[in-house]
Amino acid sequence: MMVTQDEALAERLRRLRTHGGSRMYYHDEVGYNSRLDTIQAAVLLAKLPHLAEWSAARRDRAARYTAAFAGLPAVCPPKVAAGNEHIFHQYTLRVERRDDLVTHLKGQGIGCAVYYPVPLHLQPCFAHLGYERGSLPATETATTSVVSLPIYPELTSAQQDAVVETILDFYQ
Repeated sequence: MMVTQDEALAERLRRLRTHGGSRMYYHDEVGYNSRLDTIQAAVLLAKLPHLAEWSAARRDRAARYTAAFAGLPAVCPPKVAAGNEHIFHQYTLRVERRDDLVTHLKGQGIGCAVYYPVPLHLQPCFAHLGYERGSLPATETATTSVVSLPIYPELTSAQQDAVVETILDFYQ
């Protein structure tokens, strides 16, 4: 489901979901066969009224993490440009000794994830594009230093405090 207040974007999204055409069998651009079935649509419609509340809760959790890691040189929290609002589907840090931190967090029963351990330009499915290791050095560096922490609307302060304390203990 995509939600927008931009009518032109909404029209384009409608075209893209039906193979890129505004009428059957005529395609203005390459699109997808991406229509929801009735059950998926019903679930999303039930969730939609809660979206703003859940997004605000994620921003609150992210702000708590960011404040907790302020002044910790080994940890670089995500930045949100002025005038923008982030949903924080993921809360991803850039950290020193990432793999050791991941092991430590998991050893304490704290979930975390590395999105994406292999840069997309080096994935086999994109080999035809001709990129090689070293083609995108910032991306390649990021894949060795990023880790995403638990962030969801129902994350309690106690659970979040445990994540923060575990990371602070690791870097002390």
